[in-house]
Amino acid sequence: METYEIEKEKSHIIVEIIQYIPNAILSKTIIKKTTGNITASSFDAGEELAEKTSPFDNYIQIIDGTAEIIINEQTHKLTLGQGIVIPAHSTHCFNANVQFKMISTIIKSGYED
Repeated sequence: METYEIEKEKSHIIVEIIQYIPNAILSKTIIKKTTGNITASSFDAGEELAEKTSPFDNYIQIIDGTAEIIINEQTHKLTLGQGIVIPAHSTHCFNANVQFKMISTIIKSGYED
């Protein structure tokens, strides 16, 4: 998975900042800070992101296509415009039965409360 940064103070159309690459998952960093990050990703059909666990909440929003997200062994099918919060410490993975693009927002602060 490759990572690129987006230029600050330049307007963009979110779905156009990242392209589909055959047989690949591509990511582009929008904002990356110690307190969290926002990333756009594209998944070509047939790709999957292996199961993992994150210590932080992760908000996912689909900006193109349809995604299958499995959270704690429960399957969620999200379509264009839909979002879901993956809770901290939950196992999750992504399957691209068809191409899709998503925005991932991770907030790393606020867990001290």
